Amino acid sequence: MISIDRPVQTADLGDVRVANRAVVLRHVRRHAPCSRADVAARTGLNKATVSSLVSELIEHGLLRETGLTENRVGRPATMLVLDGARYVGLGLQIGADELVVVAADLSGERLLTWRRAFAAALTGPEETVRALAALTRRAVTRVTGAGRTVLGLTVGVPGLVDADGAVPLALALGWRGVPLAAELRRALRDPGFPVGVDTDANLAVSAELRHGPYAGTADLIHLTGGLAVGAGLVSGGRLLRGGRGFAGEIGHLPVLAGASPSATAGLGDAACRCGRRGCLASLAGVDAVVRRLLPDAAPDAPVTDYLPEIDRIQALARAGDEPVRTGLTEIGRHLGSAVSVLVDLLDPEVVVVGGHLATLAPWLLPAARTELAARTLAPPAGVRLEASTLGSAASALGGATAALATVEAGQLPAA
Repeated sequence: MISIDRPVQTADLGDVRVANRAVVLRHVRRHAPCSRADVAARTGLNKATVSSLVSELIEHGLLRETGLTENRVGRPATMLVLDGARYVGLGLQIGADELVVVAADLSGERLLTWRRAFAAALTGPEETVRALAALTRRAVTRVTGAGRTVLGLTVGVPGLVDADGAVPLALALGWRGVPLAAELRRALRDPGFPVGVDTDANLAVSAELRHGPYAGTADLIHLTGGLAVGAGLVSGGRLLRGGRGFAGEIGHLPVLAGASPSATAGLGDAACRCGRRGCLASLAGVDAVVRRLLPDAAPDAPVTDYLPEIDRIQALARAGDEPVRTGLTEIGRHLGSAVSVLVDLLDPEVVVVGGHLATLAPWLLPAARTELAARTLAPPAGVRLEASTLGSAASALGGATAALATVEAGQLPAA
């Protein structure tokens, strides 16, 4: 069983009916269209209980009957599917050069995906909160105007996030001790729905579990792209957060230790924001990639829009530019070295890379796979290293999914 519920959002498992609702919803999500008899047979719940639960879930707009019937002997059965028409979750993510909001319904359909150019690292937390609040208000107006109810909002941050939704440290943004969830609630003036914060990596791997091609994979890792490189870790079907919620900071794993001079050529001092040298983020973060491959990109000022620069790198790589291809190969080796540590520790089935790492995957991943095979102790055929297909809004999509977690855990929305 795959679980992406956050501890603060899980249902009261002591309430049998709540737990049984969750069982029914989970079964229909995975096997729709399906009949009431299917639900009872596959979940072990008795038919009367399933009938009562399904009626309740239909009444609250969480399931609907499709009118389809099974091809079988005997009386035709009415089929059930998730009903995503009434409720939505909102997800926001703070990127290297943009803010993104996604609204998604219970069935996983994206109702909107909006981006706003915004350099959070250069503007500070107060202005970022104001911008997040403005983007949220616009999204809420759009979805409620269409007759839908917002059940929650979750923000993805490239940094550490504690259980209260505060950000103790986000080096990529230059933030320390920012009570983001509380400040955003205040800016939204108590919006009437829960506001949560999580790491962008945790939300991205949650999106992969639900919506990606490896959905349902019990042992899965997602590496984010951006100014930071974070790891969302799923082991045995559960998100690994660590004792304080700070797990997954692979961006500050030193990958240059013991590297040959040829492997470090052209890297300068590979200084990282954390004060150390040779961390993965200082070699494979989007700013590091642009500096390495496009030395003319920003000689006098920091880059505030990375998309055109990544597009330039793609174009040069496709055209066979030798320095760019060589640089991408070396960055891929560093990526593979870092992934090998995760593979030896967690033994995942699949590791996916997102953001600019996914965009540049055709040139990064061949070298990364070679390095992974050379460094990992486990047989190299046991793990796949792939590019995410969810696009640059994966963390926001995961945030929208997380915002619906209480309903998926069996709690009915407020009337």
